[in-house]
Amino acid sequence: MGKLYARIDGRLRSFIEEQPVFFTATAPLAGDGHVNLSPKGRAGTLVVIDEQTLAYLDFGGSGAETIAHVRENGRITLMWCAFSGPPNIVRIHGEGEAVFRDDPRWGELIGLFGAADGPAARAVILVRARRIADVCGYAVPLMEYQGERTLHAEYFGRKSDEEFGAYCEKKEFIGSSLDGLPALPLPLPPRTV
Repeated sequence: MGKLYARIDGRLRSFIEEQPVFFTATAPLAGDGHVNLSPKGRAGTLVVIDEQTLAYLDFGGSGAETIAHVRENGRITLMWCAFSGPPNIVRIHGEGEAVFRDDPRWGELIGLFGAADGPAARAVILVRARRIADVCGYAVPLMEYQGERTLHAEYFGRKSDEEFGAYCEKKEFIGSSLDGLPALPLPLPPRTV
């Protein structure tokens, strides 16, 4: 049986922070638009800011559907599954906001991620929880976590900020989404922090 929570604290916060992967889901307002579901990983790239707010780093390397959708309508769902230990699934339905490199809040927010920050960070996605719930997760398989993949950080670690900006401008579906919604602002604002 599922349970609703008023805040992200205690056992719930610990569960979220301990999971090596989570998923984000967004959609445009248009009924025929593309729904987006993305896995997120890399240790330290998600932080619980307070009892109602989370943030995660949005990196280059794929499209910008999440950014486009939260810019258009703010709807976002985050989900964590227990692949080991007691079965559990947690979902946070909320309002998302993309904070870009030229936003005055960038320096404070990027500082929350410490060593997880990297040259391919193009936005911080803030999520303000509207609904926090968990369910049993009995059907989620048990899987063994083997470790972090380092390929993404290594690849983008070899690029200067200018090279990363040029990379973003060349990729399809970065400045606009699959459905033509505004996504990442291009040219990519330079890093100031």
